[in-house]
Amino acid sequence: MTQEKITRITDSFAAVRARIDAALARRRPGVGITDHVDLLAATKTVPPEEILFAVNSLGLTLIGENRESELTEKYPALEGQCTQHFIGHLQTNKVRRVVGRVAMIESVDSDHLASEIERRSAALGITTDILVEVNSGREENKGGILPENVLAAAEQFQQYPHLRVRGLMTMAPICAEKEEYRKYFRETYAIFIDFLSKNKHNIIEPVLSMGMSDSFEIAVEEGATQVRVGSALFGRRLYPPKNETAQESSQLK
Repeated sequence: MTQEKITRITDSFAAVRARIDAALARRRPGVGITDHVDLLAATKTVPPEEILFAVNSLGLTLIGENRESELTEKYPALEGQCTQHFIGHLQTNKVRRVVGRVAMIESVDSDHLASEIERRSAALGITTDILVEVNSGREENKGGILPENVLAAAEQFQQYPHLRVRGLMTMAPICAEKEEYRKYFRETYAIFIDFLSKNKHNIIEPVLSMGMSDSFEIAVEEGATQVRVGSALFGRRLYPPKNETAQESSQLK
């Protein structure tokens, strides 16, 4: 990495952590179950060398990948270096390459997916931590479970002996104004508190994963225990040219 990139990433991590602390200080009384918020670095398109720099030099401990193919590609370089979560849409035919490699799958949005994670976890003799994904914006083209069905889904997923439901995750709709995110995070937090009240003796270190680069401060203010931040840490994502993406997709079929 160039010295310029090292400086930029270092400064960005410091700035994001300062913004998280400031948002914590702005929380209304009674909001939040902890006074600490975990920073998950969303590392989609981020090369391993940059991730390892953040781990070894900046104290990063938690990362999240959106794509199974990218997780698989980076895994040999990152195994044992930090805690890894899967945070993107997960197809059932790719579950086998994710279970056992990540500490948590944050995007469980159907019993079909949960049952496949259970099956693969049982085969490995492990228990997989999961979050129930909430479609807080009720968007038809997005994954996630509608808010009114989340508690029933969580109860259903808890019946699987090799799954451990740790809490909820949401990805709010893209909003023109930052303040518009608040209603989605506030509703998800209310569902989370309801979930905890029904499972207060069963959940160890509950997780409410909300907020990304454009919205994490409001998510913290509204009770998030974890935020997923990518471009605000590593800069604008650099995607491969379309012809390379098409070739990769063809190879994965």
